[in-house]
Amino acid sequence: MESLFTLPEFQMSLLLFVALGGYLIASRINQSAVIGLILVGLLVGPSVLGWITYTDFVRSIAHLGAVILLFVIGFEFNMKDIIHPRNFAIALLGVIVPWIGGWYLAVLFGFDSSSAIFVGTACTATSIAITANVLRELGKLQTEAAKAIIGAAVIDDVLALLALAISADIVSGSFSYTSVAVVTIKAVAFIIIAAAAGLLIISRYMESLDATPFVQKYPEFIFIFAMMLAFLYAMCAEAVGLSAIVGAFIAGVSFKDVRLHRSHSLKEGAEYLQIIFASIFFVSLGIIADLHAVTQEILLFLIALTIIAIITKVIGCGLPAGLMGLCRRDALIVGFGMAPRGEVAMIVALIGLEKGIIGQGVYVAIVMMSLLTTVITPIVYRNWFYRGEDGCYDKDGICISDSAVHGRGT
Repeated sequence: MESLFTLPEFQMSLLLFVALGGYLIASRINQSAVIGLILVGLLVGPSVLGWITYTDFVRSIAHLGAVILLFVIGFEFNMKDIIHPRNFAIALLGVIVPWIGGWYLAVLFGFDSSSAIFVGTACTATSIAITANVLRELGKLQTEAAKAIIGAAVIDDVLALLALAISADIVSGSFSYTSVAVVTIKAVAFIIIAAAAGLLIISRYMESLDATPFVQKYPEFIFIFAMMLAFLYAMCAEAVGLSAIVGAFIAGVSFKDVRLHRSHSLKEGAEYLQIIFASIFFVSLGIIADLHAVTQEILLFLIALTIIAIITKVIGCGLPAGLMGLCRRDALIVGFGMAPRGEVAMIVALIGLEKGIIGQGVYVAIVMMSLLTTVITPIVYRNWFYRGEDGCYDKDGICISDSAVHGRGT
């Protein structure tokens, strides 16, 4: 009987059952589904009941969920939304300010220089999966703030990769400008080549393929082809050191304008997959955290790190967003939207732990900080910025001025 519980069919059934519970919890507390899914993950994970642990199977399914989610999100954006000059400024300060804040805090708490460098590096990360999903739930993906968040987060991923490479080299004593240049060129080249191939070659090939009698007979063929490419893009992104979700996002952006007449809708098909696998991804964020590992010794550091992690992103990303044309409200939305560290910072922490650069206490603090920043942003969005109102944006998604929102002036 015990072997039945290890079958993938049972584990998938259990994970989806837990995900249903997450939706019920979210409904009861009137919060985003993301919050309910993470909370139920904490409940069934090692922190409380211990029913589910972060096994290789859970990790693999959750990883697929994040990839599919960002592929679907990509259909909502154009490439120009990513390469807007404003996004480069947001991403750059959104990496520099958190790195300084995390490093300085670790030094204040007495950690050695190697640990402090990796704490700063973990603070540079941004997980767009959480924020993008919440904005999607709220119907705000086409606002200027959302476009700035998604575009800056993609650039942030490249910059965070560079920060990780530089930090690892500094700690190991093998830092060189050549290695940093190689990492930069590989990341930027991948994004340019992948986007160009998707927009100029693959998309047109799909449209021509759609006109063939073969596709008329098998209308699901192009959807399978597109999903294959989405996972291929994700794999290639990881191969050059980027997050897999960046590759999937670029695939979604590249295929968004494909016009199909005989085939099944790419976006609609991917959305059905996303419903299943992304739910498990958010549940896994709760499962991976073990609250028993939070000792009194690291609790104070954890609280301070979480506060610094949020403040530095709000300042580092919100300030340039405001200076480059977004209203005060949108600038704050951008700052909080870039705050979730999610699985990205957890991966940085795991690398540091495996290399012996940070200890178990610092690792736990970073993982818990990642979880807390992931939870806080949806709560802030739903209960502060978007609480009971839909009128702060016009039909084109442009923020109405603060004076107009509050009924002041003419």
